[in-house]
Amino acid sequence: MKGLYQAIRNAWKKPDKKTLRERMLEWRKSQVFTKVEKPLRLDRARALGYKAKKGFVIIRVRIVRGGHKRSRPNKGRRSKRLTPRKTLKMSYKWIAESRVQKKFTNLEVLNSYQIGKDGKHYFYEVICVDPSRPEIKKDKKMQWITKSPNKKRALRGLTSAAKKSRGLRNKHPTSKVRPSVRAGGRRGK
Repeated sequence: MKGLYQAIRNAWKKPDKKTLRERMLEWRKSQVFTKVEKPLRLDRARALGYKAKKGFVIIRVRIVRGGHKRSRPNKGRRSKRLTPRKTLKMSYKWIAESRVQKKFTNLEVLNSYQIGKDGKHYFYEVICVDPSRPEIKKDKKMQWITKSPNKKRALRGLTSAAKKSRGLRNKHPTSKVRPSVRAGGRRGK
């Protein structure tokens, strides 16, 4: 017999296109940041640390897809500056998390997951935690997020998506990655 979360996980592997399309039509019309009562993908949210208790907030984010253009220089000719396209080292997921962190300054970003994409947008649900809530402070598994070294995690590249973008998933020694790319460049490895 299958469990509930396994059934939800399997349903999301091949989602119903008609329902998802209708949902995305609504999401496009709504605000860029929308607070959601319950997570759409409950199995994914639970796996990433979400609990149905006070202090946990789910925020749906809409992000525009596509390349990032570099502004043209108005003075001096530099070949590097004249390339119009800019390759971002940040993933869309990390961008979504950092935008939520900037918008909701009282919350801490825990994690996020993708809920859909169309030709123009990516849609993510970002799990946030309110560190000032007593329910979070008393929770043994979530106390760590209330401590000061974990402030503004998404903006400092400490979330899971950010660490993946920074190449920190590999344990073995990789050149110019640890402790940071900039520090690796200064060391001259």
